[in-house]
Amino acid sequence: MPLILETKSLCKSFDGVIAADNINVAIEQSELIGVIGANGAGKTTFVNMITGYLKPSNGKIIYNGEDITGFPPRVITRKGISRSFQIPQLFEELTVLDNMIVAQTIKNKIFVDPLLPFKNMRKVEIAKDVLKKFNLLRYLDEIVTKLPQGIKKLLDIAMAVVGEPKLLLLDEPTSGVAIEEKFELMDIVMSGIKDTGAAILFIEHDMDIIEKYSEKVLAFYDGRIIAQGYTSDVLNNEQVKKFVIGFEIGKEEIN
Repeated sequence: MPLILETKSLCKSFDGVIAADNINVAIEQSELIGVIGANGAGKTTFVNMITGYLKPSNGKIIYNGEDITGFPPRVITRKGISRSFQIPQLFEELTVLDNMIVAQTIKNKIFVDPLLPFKNMRKVEIAKDVLKKFNLLRYLDEIVTKLPQGIKKLLDIAMAVVGEPKLLLLDEPTSGVAIEEKFELMDIVMSGIKDTGAAILFIEHDMDIIEKYSEKVLAFYDGRIIAQGYTSDVLNNEQVKKFVIGFEIGKEEIN
């Protein structure tokens, strides 16, 4: 498979505090990769650099053969990198359909007033097709602010998918969702993205979710990647057991 993303010696520091240190990854087309690590380990910093929300202090980001280091988020989105957020980034006072139209319009470089999203029949049909894949078609005309958290998470991901990305980054897709609903939500997510052909990176704290859905794993600790590779190998890595899995188990017991 061809490489879709490569980072070379990627670093980020804030006032001398290192948040990401010498991150080197190579992601192939259509790979499904889980990203794990304790809070503050560098996972979101890594994703924010790839998507242009943070400019690296050092290193390079190569996407589809092009150096995109330091490009702004809108440009990166239009090149084919999309993301969802831990806290869904939605237009709360608009309908589900209008949110999908806005997402398409941004991808297509057309100026849009979020309060007056530009519609045509083609955009509406594309939106409906993606919403159907995520079991969201029934919410088409619902105002977003009235939706349950799990539905908002799915809509955020659907908005990322509607732009037909080559690389999709999901920041904690099951956060804020009840434990008994996590696997159902992930089943819907995986069903919705399976035909996109995109490489998928998803940040997740739940090791059961990681074990079930990821093909490979990147494990972060203290701003560094301490292990990467096939899921079973990484989850059995002694450093990962000590610094990632042990921490998450401890947190669950406290909660």
